[in-house]
Amino acid sequence: TTPQNGVVVTDAEAGSLHLLEVDFPEGILWRTQKLQVHLSNPRGVAVSWLTGAIAVLDYPLGPGPGGTTVKVFSPSMQLIGQVDTFGLSLFFPSRITASAVTFDHQGNVIVADTSSQAVLCLGKSEEFPVLKPMITHGLSHPVALTFTKENSLFVLDSEAHSIKVYKAD
Repeated sequence: TTPQNGVVVTDAEAGSLHLLEVDFPEGILWRTQKLQVHLSNPRGVAVSWLTGAIAVLDYPLGPGPGGTTVKVFSPSMQLIGQVDTFGLSLFFPSRITASAVTFDHQGNVIVADTSSQAVLCLGKSEEFPVLKPMITHGLSHPVALTFTKENSLFVLDSEAHSIKVYKAD
């Protein structure tokens, strides 16, 4: 959700990102807006409550080794930064497969990595990417992330069939 309570969703087939303006109490969809159309296969999206920046997990289609690209856009949908699996491997010794993305309360981009069973901080949009491991033990297959208003990180660990809660420093 955006700071204005809009909902940003991906359309993997169309390679696009959309903003939905919804009146939840009344159950009314007021309008939709196409925010981005030049994505390959977007599978995850997060919006920073602090800055309004939007992070997208894009999975390129077609032949080749594949991988994940994390793209960060300004609220006006200008590309601020991006890093792919190869670029992340320059920072981290093993292959990174981002399965989920979120923002913390300081505006840092946070990703779940199913390859190394970790949660990684990619830094703030303006310094993107700076890789800092946050959780490196105790996860088996992290597939979803979110921060609460109390600054706790919830991680959905699909292999352990559990939601693990961490208090962020």
